[in-house]
Amino acid sequence: MPQKLILIIDDDNRNIFALKAVLKAKGFDCLSAISAREGFSIMEENENVAVVLMDMMMPDMDGYQAISAMKKSEKMQNIPVLAVTAQAMVGDKERCLSAGASGYISKPINVDELLVQIEEVTNK
Repeated sequence: MPQKLILIIDDDNRNIFALKAVLKAKGFDCLSAISAREGFSIMEENENVAVVLMDMMMPDMDGYQAISAMKKSEKMQNIPVLAVTAQAMVGDKERCLSAGASGYISKPINVDELLVQIEEVTNK
């Protein structure tokens, strides 16, 4: 079975760096993109993306718009998305889930919680 490949889409390289370090230590392979559009091209080229960690607050195209675009794409619509946001406000989780995210995690990221969610969405 091919290794679960995780695509991190975040406009902040420090977040990508930290997440990659943690996930690699747990045995995951990671790819990253600093914009939704860059993330889309990675998904178009790579069949093995098992889950996307999507920063919801990005310039150009935010996570909500990106998830919506993914849901309309034949190639990307079945890839689960975990919404990652620092905006842990009341109603945010619901907003992310109703936008089509498969899960929700707030920053600073609780690694154990993240791993549980990755496990849940990739084993469906």
